[in-house]
Amino acid sequence: QVQLVESGGGLVQAGGSLRLSCVASGIIFSINAMGWYRQAPGKQRELVAVITSGGSTNYADSVKGRFTISRDNAKNTVYLQMNSLKPEDTGVYYCKGEVQSRPLRPWNDYWGKGTLVTVSS
Repeated sequence: QVQLVESGGGLVQAGGSLRLSCVASGIIFSINAMGWYRQAPGKQRELVAVITSGGSTNYADSVKGRFTISRDNAKNTVYLQMNSLKPEDTGVYYCKGEVQSRPLRPWNDYWGKGTLVTVSS
């Protein structure tokens, strides 16, 4: 199977920076889109940023200009550089990957277990 493991979360003051990483491992033939989502306490999970295998990106309006998503296809890894953090960025950040385990097999979405980001004011 496929596992996604996030790292890099933690406690940071407002205005600070963090860099999240997510590594996909297991039976992987190809990975299409990879993305970061977050869930704040009492709220639904929302898209933060997504990047295709070709490098096209899309961001939530709330993080444009502050967050940058990137990926290393050779390492099956996606990153999220978060700058100018705000208290409203607090939440559990989840990684998702659209993975094809073998040629001509269906694409499936896999999620990591999340990493907590806390931004203090």
